[in-house]
Amino acid sequence: MRKECKHFESRTYSNGETVRKCNLDLAPEAPWRCPAECKGFDRRMDVGWTYGTMVSPKTPAEPPGLDDGSAAALLDEAEQFLRQVGPSVMAEVHAEQQARNAHPSRPWKRLFRRKP
Repeated sequence: MRKECKHFESRTYSNGETVRKCNLDLAPEAPWRCPAECKGFDRRMDVGWTYGTMVSPKTPAEPPGLDDGSAAALLDEAEQFLRQVGPSVMAEVHAEQQARNAHPSRPWKRLFRRKP
């Protein structure tokens, strides 16, 4: 991915996992490649920045299927599945929250309940 684009973001978590992404969601082959002629590319302005010594891990090796489009198709299929399942999962979570908050006569129970 183009690290000089202002929409590129890289974040390393405490467990060592690193996320590389396009904030505009224009890189279907992230974290390996941006489109050759990306319409959202804007050069990052690095005026006045001070960089620390922390170095993020190397980008993982490209998986097979990036050139023929099968990796992008698989990612699109996974995204479509999550969009289909998402509303039902959110409905379940909302129903659980309503059930937990359904006993206004015992507000102290909500205060001292165990967190899952």
